[in-house]
Amino acid sequence: MAQPLMPKATAVWLIEKTSLSFDQIADFVQMHPLEVQAIADGEVAQGIIGYDPVQNGQVSREDIARCEADPNARLHLAANAIPAAKSRGKGARYTPISKRQDKPDGVAWLLRNHPELTVAEIGKLLGTTKETIEKVRDRTHLNSANIKPRDPVILGLCTQSALNALVAAARERITAQGKPLPEPTAE
Repeated sequence: MAQPLMPKATAVWLIEKTSLSFDQIADFVQMHPLEVQAIADGEVAQGIIGYDPVQNGQVSREDIARCEADPNARLHLAANAIPAAKSRGKGARYTPISKRQDKPDGVAWLLRNHPELTVAEIGKLLGTTKETIEKVRDRTHLNSANIKPRDPVILGLCTQSALNALVAAARERITAQGKPLPEPTAE
């Protein structure tokens, strides 16, 4: 069973505003009945402002009234009371400063070992710009003398599963176009 948001503050509100038993409140907020009793006695949760579960859609007034009338009844958390997890957007990924200088090495490795990948695919996989990829390819990058092709998975720039999925999709795209797969360069 899911727990309501801010259980102690919810327990404070239920103690102050309803005639529910300590057991009913404890069951709803998933606390021990003695802890709820300590909150009611003022020994615990001093200074906590009550959090209204009715106003926030965690429980209905009718459910509270039903439980006040029957001491054996239990409150039920509303199905929509639990906030949905926010999915991460498709925006730019954060790369730690310590790994940023490794991106050209990862780009060089992908250009050498997976020529079937497009510039856009490499950019999306490693979180780098098309300009950087083209400069690494043309060897006009600011640090081109020190670029050593290294596996981006080992560098921590992407996951092996993401790389495998991207390579498989690129190979499928090329074979669907009827073109031969390009061979990795041996530099």
